[in-house]
Amino acid sequence: MDVLYFAWVRERVGLPREAVETEAATVADLVAELSAREERYAVAFSDMAAIRVALDQELADLDAPLQGVREVAFFPPMTGG
Repeated sequence: MDVLYFAWVRERVGLPREAVETEAATVADLVAELSAREERYAVAFSDMAAIRVALDQELADLDAPLQGVREVAFFPPMTGG
């Protein structure tokens, strides 16, 4: 699946996107898997209350299943004005 990173999440991970092979069942499992890879991922995902996630461009929760998902995007909350 493609994993996309936006704003400061992208800055901390150091990539705008990457293809990830995973056996993770949920978003939370994927975050744990990525965080265990390298320190930069652990830093990026250290405060999940400050990160939103979208699965195939639909907002989702951390317990959302990943089965059949082609794209996961991580980004900070957006504010409007």
